[in-house]
Amino acid sequence: MPIATIILAAGGSTRLGQPKQLLAIDQTTLIRHMAQQALALEAGPVTVVLGGNQEQIQPELDQLPVHVAPNTNWQSGLASSIQTGLQSLQSSSFDAFLILLTDQPYVTTKLLQQLIDTYWQTGRGIVACRYGDTGPLGVPALFARRYEAEFAELTGDIGARKLIQHYQNDCADVLFPQANIDLDTWDDVAHWRNSNLKP
Repeated sequence: MPIATIILAAGGSTRLGQPKQLLAIDQTTLIRHMAQQALALEAGPVTVVLGGNQEQIQPELDQLPVHVAPNTNWQSGLASSIQTGLQSLQSSSFDAFLILLTDQPYVTTKLLQQLIDTYWQTGRGIVACRYGDTGPLGVPALFARRYEAEFAELTGDIGARKLIQHYQNDCADVLFPQANIDLDTWDDVAHWRNSNLKP
């Protein structure tokens, strides 16, 4: 069965002052890079949820076989963006879905494939990334489709982590030490660009 992917890219990047989705990475932009990583899986449909700065960001997805799902309620928080992504997939056939953020630059196709492989191997309904050896669990994460109804009940800026915490007995994990590197501020961006770590 296919595995769908939802890329959450609706945030307004208020702390950064410009769309983080358009930051440069490997001669492209972060949003296009993330879409390409997901498409390279060839696992199932890929949806990109846009909201803030959509007119600037959407051209970066031109000629890519992704579905763009506009979230007109993006300012209400993560929950609405996940719900928008899932609604856009209603006509698709899939067994589970991946949830990705735009501002984790070290996410790779290989990591996403690890999440999928672990899902099939363990039979768990959730596979999440572990942020370091003893760190918390978070996204990128994969959810069996039966969790779709749970996401429909979320509100505000609450996303995948709440369900990961609530259903830990149904959760497997994949180590991803660079998961806690995100790009909310220019200090974060400078740290990323000066780092010797490679995606």
